[in-house]
Amino acid sequence: MKTSSRVLLAAFALAAAVDLISLLAGAEPGHRIAKPFLMPLLAAYAVTRGAPRPLTLALLFGWGGDVLLLSDADGAFLAGMASFAAGHVCYLVLFGRRRTSPALGVLYATTLVGTVLLLWPDLPADLRVPVAGYSLLLTAMAYRASSLGLLAGAGGALFLLSDTLIATGIADWPRLPVPDFWVMLTYIAAQYLLTAGALRAMYGERRTNV
Repeated sequence: MKTSSRVLLAAFALAAAVDLISLLAGAEPGHRIAKPFLMPLLAAYAVTRGAPRPLTLALLFGWGGDVLLLSDADGAFLAGMASFAAGHVCYLVLFGRRRTSPALGVLYATTLVGTVLLLWPDLPADLRVPVAGYSLLLTAMAYRASSLGLLAGAGGALFLLSDTLIATGIADWPRLPVPDFWVMLTYIAAQYLLTAGALRAMYGERRTNV
């Protein structure tokens, strides 16, 4: 691995550690400082490893969503969701027409329908349709991610889990202690595994070394 790649990956790991520790400690300023650095660092690392453009764009749209969700402004949540949705479209373009298990597709479809039906009554009325539409796109991405192998498939599943944790919070369901920590932990792991899985599937283990 090139020195620049190592430095960027280490910087991403450091930003992730600062973000997660800040959330555990209740240090909101640390979270607000570290979170916007996560996806640009991961995207820069991916570029040094020869990332295809859809992967880089997916990570940068993720960065847009991260920044927007830090804001309390009206419409920031929907704008952030739209940015993440664009990232999922980029991931789907990246996955192309590679084969995926039909049985896994049934599992994801069942999970999607069950989750939306359960959440629907407790979601704010103006968010029900956007959340359902976003959930469909996210689930499709998570399912298709497995076409690139175990790493990317695990990343897709963790992304779905992370956003489901956000949705249950919006629906005011009971949550785990320090809920934002678990959202960010699963999200950071998801984006890294999607990146690592995509690079490995496209270029091989020796070239990517992730």
